[in-house]
Amino acid sequence: MAAVIAKRVIPLLDRVLVQRAEAITKTKGGIVIPEKVQQKVLQASVVAVGPGARNEAGKHVPLSVKVGDIVLLPEYGGTKVQLEDEKEFHLFRESDILAKLES
Repeated sequence: MAAVIAKRVIPLLDRVLVQRAEAITKTKGGIVIPEKVQQKVLQASVVAVGPGARNEAGKHVPLSVKVGDIVLLPEYGGTKVQLEDEKEFHLFRESDILAKLES
């Protein structure tokens, strides 16, 4: 599915399109956690990346993340992108991404 999204939404320059991980809605014991108490999910999977920003010479500087990487995001920021299939994605600049998590 990520390949289909990547063909429809192509980030420009140093932008990265990510899909946030799902929030935990139930405890291990089966208790449902209310939405107001759920923590904001800071991990996301990279769905598409742009070609990279340009340096002073006009050449593209490649991004340090690639499709499929798991990244750590800031609590606020990014631009929400909602497609017709009701999936929610976010666009971030590469410089806004806090870390890349090793699997």
